Amino acid sequence: MNLFLLRHGTAVQSDTAGYSKDADRPLTAKGEHKLRRAAKTMKALDLSFDLILSSPYLRARQTAAIVAEAFDAKDRLELSTSLAPGNATRRIIECLHRLPTPDNVLLVGHEPGLSQLISLLLAGNSNVSVLMKKGGLCKLSAESLKPGCCATLQWLLTPKQMALMG
Repeated sequence: MNLFLLRHGTAVQSDTAGYSKDADRPLTAKGEHKLRRAAKTMKALDLSFDLILSSPYLRARQTAAIVAEAFDAKDRLELSTSLAPGNATRRIIECLHRLPTPDNVLLVGHEPGLSQLISLLLAGNSNVSVLMKKGGLCKLSAESLKPGCCATLQWLLTPKQMALMG
């Protein structure tokens, strides 16, 4: 399985008037623009996704929708509360185990959850320091997902690196 992890793009600040709930903060226009460019780069890398799982928070849903549109994969986009901020990384792994085994899965979520998931799958704990920038993309490969050393880091791209590739 190839597991891709994408952090949502830049969203409006949490103290912005009209957005009292964190879950309701949308992407900024600049955030949307950068993600559209990132999606083009993802296509140029010849990536494909059998399933796109997104946090239900608005900024993550918008991020996932931009990618799904670019890949003509709107029918493969699903929301998962396990990707919402504050959930244990093990919930994400449990969520993936309940699905048919897809070859290429894209998870769209938040920090620090995505970095913690990467660390758990690479080292079995949270001791690996990983920084996922907003709009950053990571690729892990694994025979099967379990809490512990089960994955290999293929690459971790920042938004700037993806912009240079696109």
